[in-house]
Amino acid sequence: MQRYFIHSNQINDSTITITGEDVHHIVRVMRMSVDDQLLCSCSETRQTARCQIAEITNDMVVTHIVEWIKAETEMPVRVTIANGLPKGDKLELVIQKGTELGAEMFIPFNAGRSIVKWDEKKGKKKVERWNKIAKEAAEQSHRSFIPEVLAPMSFTELIKASEKYEYKLVAYEESARDGERSAFASTLQNMKANDSIFVIFGPEGGLTDKEIEKLTQHGFVCCALGPRILRTETAPLYALSAISYHFELM
Repeated sequence: MQRYFIHSNQINDSTITITGEDVHHIVRVMRMSVDDQLLCSCSETRQTARCQIAEITNDMVVTHIVEWIKAETEMPVRVTIANGLPKGDKLELVIQKGTELGAEMFIPFNAGRSIVKWDEKKGKKKVERWNKIAKEAAEQSHRSFIPEVLAPMSFTELIKASEKYEYKLVAYEESARDGERSAFASTLQNMKANDSIFVIFGPEGGLTDKEIEKLTQHGFVCCALGPRILRTETAPLYALSAISYHFELM
């Protein structure tokens, strides 16, 4: 069943009104009509309703709520992925697949070895695109929540943003070369439901020694993700898969 995300102000007692681009998708792409059913998820409340279309106009679709559904599709722990700005569309891949894998938030940041330089003038449209990618991936994977993608931060802002998290890791390729095996696994073993974890990944070329030193001074633990060196777009997806396996399948 097709899923659409709505805001709480679109809910009115027993009805939900869908507006914006989703109206076009419902009518023109999915070719739905009155009496067809769909799912409406509210990110603010993380609740999902099965709804039946009651009315279709040029700019809105009015639905009746058939039932509220209890669906456990969210990760038991809250995972934020912080990526040093990579080249090309690699970050879009991380956002799309990372959303499917259960991440709660994505934070790009300007790392010392980031080749891409953030353009503030063009930046707003790019952040909008990233959030649209997250929305579409959340709909496809039947999430009850859309992960937020923030505008790129400076390294100092990144450390400040990490202060509220209970667990903090940084994937460090030198740890893999040195044969480190336990930090990632032991962190997951110590975590419990609803805990938060902040995981940092460097851009192409990795993080600098100074950046690693500063992160460890602020409570980050360096970890390896297996014995192989992973690409900047592969490492976050490996970490999310491992977290999902540990908390959802074991």
